[in-house]
Amino acid sequence: MLRTALRNVLAHKARLMMTALAVLLGVAFVAGTLIFSDTVGEAIRKASAKNLSGVAVSVQAVAAEDSPVTDKDGKRTTALDNKLADTVRALPGVQSVRRNVTGEATLAGPDGIPIGNGWQNIAANFQPDKDGYDARYPLMTGRGPTAAGEIALDEATAKAAGHKVGDTVRFATDGPVLTKKLVGIVTTDDPQVTAGGSLALFDTATAQKLYLHPGQFDELVVGAEPGTDQQALTAKIREVLPEKRAEATSGAELAAEQSRRVTESNKSLSQTLLVFAGIALFVGIFIIANTFTMLISQRSREIALLRAVGASRRQVVRSVLAEAGLLGLISSVVGFALGLGIAVGLRAVLDANGAGFPNGPVIISPTAVLSSLGVGVVVTVLAAWLPSRKAAKIAPVEALNTVEAPPALRSLVIRNVLGSVVTAVGIAVMFYVSTLKSTDDIPIAMAGSMLTLTGVIILAPLLSRPLVSLAGVVTTRLFGIGGKLAKQNALRNPRRTAATASALMIGLTLMTGMTVVGNSAQQAMDKMTANGLTADYKVGTSTYTGLDTKLSQKVADIPGVAAVAPLRGTGVEAGNHFLSLNGTDLATIGKVAQLDFESGSLAQAGSDAIAISRTAAKENGWHTGQTLEAKFDDKKTGTLKIAGIYADNPVVGSAIGATSLVDPHLLRMKNEELLVKTQDAPSQDLEKQIRHALGDSPLLKVQDHADLRKENAGQIETVLYIVYGLLGMAVIIAVVGVVNTLAMSVFERTREIGMLRAIGLARSGIKQMVRLESVVISLFGAVLGIGVGIFLSWAGGTMVSQGLPTYELLLPWGRLGLFLLIALVVGVLAALWPARRAARLNMLEAIGAQ
Repeated sequence: MLRTALRNVLAHKARLMMTALAVLLGVAFVAGTLIFSDTVGEAIRKASAKNLSGVAVSVQAVAAEDSPVTDKDGKRTTALDNKLADTVRALPGVQSVRRNVTGEATLAGPDGIPIGNGWQNIAANFQPDKDGYDARYPLMTGRGPTAAGEIALDEATAKAAGHKVGDTVRFATDGPVLTKKLVGIVTTDDPQVTAGGSLALFDTATAQKLYLHPGQFDELVVGAEPGTDQQALTAKIREVLPEKRAEATSGAELAAEQSRRVTESNKSLSQTLLVFAGIALFVGIFIIANTFTMLISQRSREIALLRAVGASRRQVVRSVLAEAGLLGLISSVVGFALGLGIAVGLRAVLDANGAGFPNGPVIISPTAVLSSLGVGVVVTVLAAWLPSRKAAKIAPVEALNTVEAPPALRSLVIRNVLGSVVTAVGIAVMFYVSTLKSTDDIPIAMAGSMLTLTGVIILAPLLSRPLVSLAGVVTTRLFGIGGKLAKQNALRNPRRTAATASALMIGLTLMTGMTVVGNSAQQAMDKMTANGLTADYKVGTSTYTGLDTKLSQKVADIPGVAAVAPLRGTGVEAGNHFLSLNGTDLATIGKVAQLDFESGSLAQAGSDAIAISRTAAKENGWHTGQTLEAKFDDKKTGTLKIAGIYADNPVVGSAIGATSLVDPHLLRMKNEELLVKTQDAPSQDLEKQIRHALGDSPLLKVQDHADLRKENAGQIETVLYIVYGLLGMAVIIAVVGVVNTLAMSVFERTREIGMLRAIGLARSGIKQMVRLESVVISLFGAVLGIGVGIFLSWAGGTMVSQGLPTYELLLPWGRLGLFLLIALVVGVLAALWPARRAARLNMLEAIGAQ
């Protein structure tokens, strides 16, 4: 029987090729994900380990619980100073103490656009040895900074900014633009920098002036003498540290923590990719099961003869499973090789888009190899199990029967009953989900979605009859006898049609669901951006460090600016309730934001009165004229009167008051945002003037309505395209399934096609018949997929409304129409080879086929 299985694989190479393709694509996805994750993880771990080389103990500053993180000048205060550093250096076993200062510095590119990725734009102090070198930052050209007016950059940052040694570098830390002379270019393996950030280096005194106070540090890196026990040294250092103001961690603990972070950071990406790989393999199951069902049906006479000469049912099952296992193994090996290419390509694509992974060799772990091969073989064998059982039930007497028996009525009835129950439960769960508002209930929505989709897949043979018949009416009217034959062929075996269409349905269900929810969320964010904002520009900073309050008047004095309203906030506790109170210019806020008052007015607000949003009033049971006992963020207390209640406005938040009310409670006098209304309309020239008035800092964000929409909703569009790309694998496998089904169907109907040719149907008619059958099956899958996708997105979309109050279901008819068009194209393309093969059959040989 093993020889029989091997012979069957070799005898049906062309038929099994498409099945193998479905398996290897799914395995390639799995292998590529695992290899990519292992490769990137190991590269980051090695880069982190290199950064920790020579670090025996790290002493880091901790902010005091009873004091703010920064003072009014934006500088941090730490307990790590020269005195503590000298104390640590004097401990037995300590060989060296490195005194680090760190912060953030955003550099301006050639076009004024900031370089790097926000919090990854790090700054540090260059600490040269007696030869002028810093081991952490090897010099490429020039020298390290030694004076207040000097700066050094890493190679990638200098290249991105177009700088060379001797140029003037423009940058900002938390306010106005600063300039320094570039005196050196260094290299670094710091993962934050290599992953898309930037690095700026200053001499120690300058770094302390920018971020701390003279003589203070963020970290003391301790180097140990050879043979010193790290844990013992860490314990000694902890004894001399100020309580609750500093903490010591051994180098081994740091390495373990960094390794854990690397694993966690890669985990979400790997899990996401594996989910889509699982979807691809799930779709492949339909194709594999379909193929083996058709192969066994075609070999029923052969199997019956094997039974007649003594083969047992178990031997028949083993033969089919051995054939499936061999096919799965071969496909998995090829898929693993393809997955290796996917892993390398994925890393290159992400690097090209700014991921900046550290360099390192491709890692092929035993886990990746065994998992990929195991998944491919197991999925193939499981998919072939039911067909193998069907093969074992073939009785020897059926050896004389050359006609395929229709599916047993009882099995279809059982399937329809089971499908109805599962679908009904899934729909009931999704109706319950439609009443939920929190994203914490996503697991319930996922369970309901899986039940609904599974139920529809089980019911697909039953659903195929009315839908395919309806499509057949159209094809018959448009294409005559070819359309009628296509309908009858699709209905001949509803199980096969359903299995083929289900593969396409799964991909389109997920694509439709994501598209509908994504489009609705995008429109909701557009509304949030536009609603309540009548200003033409919103001005802020990319690091949320705020704008100097003195600069707002400069913006107001620009010709063409009609009004400017600042926003700077503080937190307020009133009883058991919390409010985010925005201080603003009450005389101009009405010109830049739409405030519709339900009661009271803004005119009544002042130094001791505020206006609150409708939601805040409703949730807390407050009303106009009510007095609140308030406690501010700075622990001061006071009495606030509610001067009015306005319709919810995302621009001003839950409460607004005068700046004179908020300012006494602010540690740092900074405007979080400026809302700017122009006299005519926004223009590039006016935007440049606003930037110039605010110091041309690279931290500035001057956004008009289009920029705000792009920032708020653009990420959703990017996510959708990524999902389309990942689900594209499932759609490709579904196309393979349609091709496979049609090819096998043509083989089964060889004699029938010969008879049709004999009674006058031309070759073009044969091609048309096969093409229309393919189109009908594809459109059936598309209609089911789009319908189920819309229902699931309607039911689950309500959970998005908690974070997006303006969310409502909006169907993107253009994209849904595009999905139907894609299904139509899939049907036409999938039929090219089977239709050509059918049309080229020799009439007499086909009639004589058994």
